[in-house]
Amino acid sequence: MPEKLTYIATDADEGARLDRVLAAAWPDLSRSRIKALIEHGQLCVNDTPVTKMSSKVKARDVFDLNIPDPEMAEPTPEDIKLDVLYEDDDLLVINKPAGMVVHPAAGNESGTLVNALLAHCGDSLSGIGGVKRPGIVHRLDKDTSGAMVVAKNDAAHRALSNLFSEDKENIDRAYLAVVWGVPRPLSGDIEGNIGRSPRNRKKMAVVKNAGKYALTHYKTLQCRDDSLASLVECRLATGRTHQIRVHMNHIGNSLVCDPVYGRNKTSQKFNPETQEILATFNKQALHAKTLGFLHPRTGEYISTVAPVPDDLLTVMHALELYV
Repeated sequence: MPEKLTYIATDADEGARLDRVLAAAWPDLSRSRIKALIEHGQLCVNDTPVTKMSSKVKARDVFDLNIPDPEMAEPTPEDIKLDVLYEDDDLLVINKPAGMVVHPAAGNESGTLVNALLAHCGDSLSGIGGVKRPGIVHRLDKDTSGAMVVAKNDAAHRALSNLFSEDKENIDRAYLAVVWGVPRPLSGDIEGNIGRSPRNRKKMAVVKNAGKYALTHYKTLQCRDDSLASLVECRLATGRTHQIRVHMNHIGNSLVCDPVYGRNKTSQKFNPETQEILATFNKQALHAKTLGFLHPRTGEYISTVAPVPDDLLTVMHALELYV
């Protein structure tokens, strides 16, 4: 059902810009959403339509904002089974399988996480930016499995996006990574700006005087007696593209089977059975195991754990590494 919001300006609002007053009056709507509604003629001031965000407000002005029903998203809902770790009216956390693309795009118009979420959430999606679609807060690479949080409404999407970009102390993101060799030292921090590789524009790399600041905390959980491979826990203090893959490669411990950043010559030192398992894995050995954050509405701390997928467990066991 369409919704109508009303606000009566106070003496404190006198002379202020329209967009600032309305953003404060209706905090559940983002400023960009309010702007879009105004530009589409959905706002009346004293029963007169207004389309300029910069208009000045007068005390006791009466603002009526019409919020139409969300438009249907362009992607088609698809009945794809999801492993839901947590869900309520505002958000859900899913255990994304490796191989699933998050957003539809050229070459991947169907079978994506968004297609699955549209079907799973149905009418519980109240709309992100006026469109009935899930709000993707952060992403996992196509071939990385694990926990992802998704917003169901504008307020949750905006709050979670701010949380993930600005309030890292109240977010816990722990990944399991199987790497070649043994990190030295066994635990520590990896710092280094991440940007496009100057040698290969399709890859990311640690770069100087460019890119974006990135920080990864890591801890070696287990290593083979022959030091050929290790199981490492990585916790993100920032969220850059391919961050763990790039940072672990930067210190000489690339992820096992990583098709982009991996150095898989080490696999030839294992027995034929292990070599076959490694040869058929065909993706980076990385899993987003833990995701914890403050709920944007209740303030409750939500903690989720995504089980390690069977194929990654098979690789770990073949390398004699165990969770």
